[in-house]
Amino acid sequence: MKIWIACLATVTTMLAPLASADAQQTPRPTIVLVHGAFAESGSWNGVIERLRADGYTVIAASNPLRGVASDAASVAGVVTAVTTPVVLVGHSYGGPVITEAAAHAGNVKALVYVAAFAPDTGESAIALTGKFPGATLGAALAPPVVLPDGTRDLYIQRDKFAHQFAADVPAAQAALMAATQRPVAEAALNEKAVTPSWKTIPSWFIYGSADLNIPPPVQAFMAKRAGSRKTVVVADASHVVMTSNPQAVAALIEEAAAAQ
Repeated sequence: MKIWIACLATVTTMLAPLASADAQQTPRPTIVLVHGAFAESGSWNGVIERLRADGYTVIAASNPLRGVASDAASVAGVVTAVTTPVVLVGHSYGGPVITEAAAHAGNVKALVYVAAFAPDTGESAIALTGKFPGATLGAALAPPVVLPDGTRDLYIQRDKFAHQFAADVPAAQAALMAATQRPVAEAALNEKAVTPSWKTIPSWFIYGSADLNIPPPVQAFMAKRAGSRKTVVVADASHVVMTSNPQAVAALIEEAAAAQ
């Protein structure tokens, strides 16, 4: 009996370094960032810098902004090409997109909603926006641009962009954001969600208390409904909280990445 115990102890000691090595070889999640309407991938630059400095691989996916299902298919293609687990992060209209995309990619370990919609089945971004008062986006929109195929593209008026979208961003930067804003198809904001992946994948939420696009009470409602692991409200932050407060957003993403 003593010999058997001694042998077991020896084997355990020998295997311990191997177990430790296996743990060290477990790949860190890749962070996939999805921008929303009236934004583009550069809106994540401050977040990307911090995540990369902490050793994360980051992909800022281009969101076509044409429709929830088609945009989700595009993002899901990016995610499934990644060989590690993925933390999927969406801003604004990017929220419905990551919600649907995660249902078609088996390697998503966490969802992070950054001033974003987290719709349930049958809900659209427009419907959620009006669930509580406080949204002022409608009055800030320019007349729709009608494309040859009949699609109606929406932009924010440049002289209203800073106040509506990026009130806590330096004026010069907000002006650049207004000039580089990408339009969203009007139909995309009215498209109903199909698969609420936040019901099966852990989620985290962060938003600003001064968001004029998605009223904070709406975001609080969605976070609570989704069973958010952690919800962060950044005082006086605008709709582009990832641009104005990249450290807070990066910290929450890293928390989601490290969660078991």
